[in-house]
Amino acid sequence: MSTTLRKTGVLLHPTSLPSKYGIGSLGKEALQCIDLLEKTGIRLWQILPLGPTGYGDSPYAARSSFAGNELLIDLEELMVDGYLEYEDIYTVPVFDKDRIDYQAVRAYKEPLLAQAAGSFLKHANKSERAEYKRFCKDHASWLEDYALHNVLCAVYNDSRWFEVWPKELGLREPEALAAARKQYSAEIEEVKVLQFFFYRQWLKVRSYANERDIEIIGDIPIFVAPDSADAWANRHLFKFDEDGKQLASSGVPPDFFSETGQMWGNPVYDWPVHIKEKFAWWTERFRHTFLQCDIIRVDHFRGFAAYWEIPYGNPTAEIGSWEPSPGVELFKTLKKNLGDDLKIIAEDLGVITPDVEELRDSNGFPGMKIFQFAFTVEKGVFDPTNEFLPYNCSENSVIYTGTHDNNTTLGWFRALTGEEQDVVRRYFEAPDAQIVWQMIRQMLHSVCRWAILPMQDWLELDASGRMNTPATVGSANWSWRLSSLKLEPWRIERLASLIRLTGR
Repeated sequence: MSTTLRKTGVLLHPTSLPSKYGIGSLGKEALQCIDLLEKTGIRLWQILPLGPTGYGDSPYAARSSFAGNELLIDLEELMVDGYLEYEDIYTVPVFDKDRIDYQAVRAYKEPLLAQAAGSFLKHANKSERAEYKRFCKDHASWLEDYALHNVLCAVYNDSRWFEVWPKELGLREPEALAAARKQYSAEIEEVKVLQFFFYRQWLKVRSYANERDIEIIGDIPIFVAPDSADAWANRHLFKFDEDGKQLASSGVPPDFFSETGQMWGNPVYDWPVHIKEKFAWWTERFRHTFLQCDIIRVDHFRGFAAYWEIPYGNPTAEIGSWEPSPGVELFKTLKKNLGDDLKIIAEDLGVITPDVEELRDSNGFPGMKIFQFAFTVEKGVFDPTNEFLPYNCSENSVIYTGTHDNNTTLGWFRALTGEEQDVVRRYFEAPDAQIVWQMIRQMLHSVCRWAILPMQDWLELDASGRMNTPATVGSANWSWRLSSLKLEPWRIERLASLIRLTGR
């Protein structure tokens, strides 16, 4: 991928945008965010996966790799379009401005979204109906299965098709599917309309960004959730037995983030089947994600060289085995089908072996560097050769202060040991109050073509602004919200000045 221009980016998921409706959305606040980025000279907006969240409200455990998160649909946009009345959204519950309460948001937004979908189906004009019909046709390969899956999840109050649903539906027997589609046709149509709303709003946001020379970095998690529409509709692509029982799980062995590794629980791929089908599912997945964004960060890139397979039912990820993946053939096929210049960022963190580096470098994909990882201290000695120090990074890299899986930089610094804090102070030659900005400054001065900071670091937030703690589940994860886009003028100008001074 060509990264010839030095650029600065901000990591901020749309759910974190300010909104009086309890969760960020794809309305005016999203456009105001883009205006803020343009004003500051920021030309990359990185987001997390846009799919509808399932277990733990994690974007990395979405119910679909293709569908959009319905909770992001902007209610005021629906009112402007005529699908809701002002009175419908006039009275809004008092939501926490700093945290998303997903249960409360669903209780408020889902009935209004259903009402808007019903209004569209009853009152849409000829042009709107034609646009909707085109959308359904263009996305039929995933939309029909997702809509039925979504409805059946509601009918059985559970998404575990392999355990809770009637066997004939879980295993997709044709007669059972046909009967369900007929019985729940109205509910299925409603789901499809909401996806139409989502993509119409999101593509408007993306166009607004592109018109201002801002590119959006999206995200593809390598694995899918076991209870997702992807796994249900394409069971043959994963290691399930003939009864739909999962045979193995994905994860990572013990590493920096967790002493027992990370047990993700995702089903692993039956790669010989993907090879036989010429990676058709992967081609459509990447093609569709490039509809959402300009650049794709591929999460757990090393899994395309080899992945950590854990016997299903193991309590932790400590016991498992590295299994090979056909990454070379996959990316060769993707380039053939989607174009040679794939705009991909390889998330190459964790246990990285020469085969992973070869797969990344042979395709020209930039890797990731996390500045927070640079300050390892062993026996009181700082390692100046650490690969994450800016002066040790390569030009074809994307450097971050931290990602959604890290603490905020201020929270990280405060959590260090006294010895580690002293090393950081000496490295930056700065008092504690300036550590965050010094890290941002040196990151922007690095040779890395792209430098990205989480919004929380721009705001100098402490650990309360952390987005996610790996290997944990709870209300603190994925719930952080930005209370306002009205940043102090000095904060905007300080970053804008650094961007200008570093040629970004």
